[in-house]
Amino acid sequence: MNSWHLYIMAGLYITAGVFHFLKPKLYLRIIPRYLPCHKALVYLSGLAEIILGIGVCFTITRNYALYGLIFLLLVFLLVHIYMFKNKKTGMGLPKWVLIIRFLLQFVLIWWAWSYLNFQKI
Repeated sequence: MNSWHLYIMAGLYITAGVFHFLKPKLYLRIIPRYLPCHKALVYLSGLAEIILGIGVCFTITRNYALYGLIFLLLVFLLVHIYMFKNKKTGMGLPKWVLIIRFLLQFVLIWWAWSYLNFQKI
C-alpha cells in the first residue's frame, strides 16, 4: 500500500501540470529566452508533470517517475535562476521569495529521492 505522502506528491505534480494547460501565459513568461519553442516547452513540461505524477502512484512505475521528477526539478532550476536575474520574469516577487522558491526545488528533489527503491531499478 502506498504512503499517503506519495498521493500528496502525485496530486501536487498533477495539479501543477494541469495549470500549464489552463494558464500557459504564466509559464511562458518565466521560460528563459535562450530556450527554444517556449509554448511547446510549457505544454511538454505540463504533460510530463501529469504523467510523472500519475506514475508515482504505481509501484511498477514509481522509480521511473521519481527519477523523471528529479530530472524535471533540476531543469526547472534554470527557470528559477532566470526569474531571480530578470526583474520582469520575477513576476514582481521580492528577491527573498525567489530565493525560497529556488531552495524549495532542493526540498522537492530530496522528497522524490527519499521514495526511490534502489533495489528495483
